[in-house]
Amino acid sequence: MDELRDFLRSRGKITLTLVVVNILIFFVMDFRGNTENGAYMLAHGAAYGPLILENGEYYRLFTSMFLHFGIEHLFGNMLTLIFLGDLLEKMIGKFRFILIYFLGGLAGNLLSLAKEMITGNYAISAGASGAIFAVVGALVFLVVRHRGKLPGTSGQRLAVMALLTLADGFVSTGVDYMAHLGGMAAGFVLAAILVGRRKLKVVPSFPEE
Repeated sequence: MDELRDFLRSRGKITLTLVVVNILIFFVMDFRGNTENGAYMLAHGAAYGPLILENGEYYRLFTSMFLHFGIEHLFGNMLTLIFLGDLLEKMIGKFRFILIYFLGGLAGNLLSLAKEMITGNYAISAGASGAIFAVVGALVFLVVRHRGKLPGTSGQRLAVMALLTLADGFVSTGVDYMAHLGGMAAGFVLAAILVGRRKLKVVPSFPEE
C-alpha cells in the first residue's frame, strides 16, 4: 500500500485528477447501468454524429472523452494516461498539458465525425483515446525536436512506448482509429505551437531493468 501511495503521489496533479475522474464516472455509470450498452452510453453523453449535427448536441464531443465501454476500455486508457500523461505534464507544465489533452481530444473527435459524414456510417463512440493520443503526439514531437535527447529521461524508450501505444490503437478491434489519428496529429501540432523551442523541465528517468 505504501508503494501505491508513493506512486500516486509522484504523478502529475492534472494527470492524476483526469485518471480519478474517469474512473469515478465509469464506476458510477457501471453501477447504475451497463457501460457496454450503446443506448445507455448515448443517453449519458457518448458521441453520435446525427445528434451532434442535426440536434446541435456539440457537448458530446467533450463529454464522450470521459466515458468508456467496459472495464477493459477504461483500464487500457488509464494505464497509458497515468504514465505518458505524467511524463508530458512534468515536461511542459500543467497549463500546456491541459490544452494539448482537451484540444487534441476534441480534434480527434472532430476528425472521426468528419469521416462519418463522408462515409455516412455513424457509430456511437466514447473514450479518452483521442485525448491520450494527443499526449502521444506531443511526446513524439518532443522526441523529434530534441533528437531523442530529452532531459532526465530516455528519448528512445519514450519513442518506443509512444509507437507501441499507437500500434495497439490501430490493431485493436472496435476502436475509433480516426479519433486516434486526429488526436495524435493535433497533439504533435499543438506541442509545436505551445512548446516549440522552450526548455523542458527535467523529469525522473525511466527505471532501468
